[in-house]
Amino acid sequence: MKLQTVKRAADKKSEVKKLRREGYIPAVLYVKDNNAETMAVNASEFSSFLRDVKPGHLPTTIFTLVDDKGKERRVVIKDIQYEITTYAVTHLDFEELVADHKINVKIPIECIGQVDCVGIKLGGVLRQVIRHVRVRCLPKDLPPYFELDVRELGLRQSKRLKDLQIPKTVRPLVDLNEVVAVIVKR
Repeated sequence: MKLQTVKRAADKKSEVKKLRREGYIPAVLYVKDNNAETMAVNASEFSSFLRDVKPGHLPTTIFTLVDDKGKERRVVIKDIQYEITTYAVTHLDFEELVADHKINVKIPIECIGQVDCVGIKLGGVLRQVIRHVRVRCLPKDLPPYFELDVRELGLRQSKRLKDLQIPKTVRPLVDLNEVVAVIVKR
């Protein structure tokens, strides 16, 4: 997903408000071992990309930022701020992906096999306790999501983080004994 960026001046409130009125979202790009760079992204262009992103998958979506000189950078979103009442995006923080530099990312967990789940067929309900797992990895090893198969779970049975198929190149930053999903009675 390519986003056009515009260089922005200092962080004066009046300039930031003017940018927002003109249809831009103020953003900051964090680069390894350098100062952060300030920029702005077209709000309507970013909103159209957001519609295509599956809910919960924004932290693992890789964007390509293109500046006015044509320079491209691969980035992930580190933080996103919304307007309280309208949920319009008001600010973005990006982190540049460097090939040999590990990053910390929240990877979404998707439960599969709910249709064939024994516990659900017996009247239970799947309760997903953890929806993301924080990991550390190189950008080339970044998984889009983790799958958790819940087919064989019965009533009052659960799956833990250690049941996920986590590659050796991805290091989890949480306790693997935490419960991800459980089948509970209605």
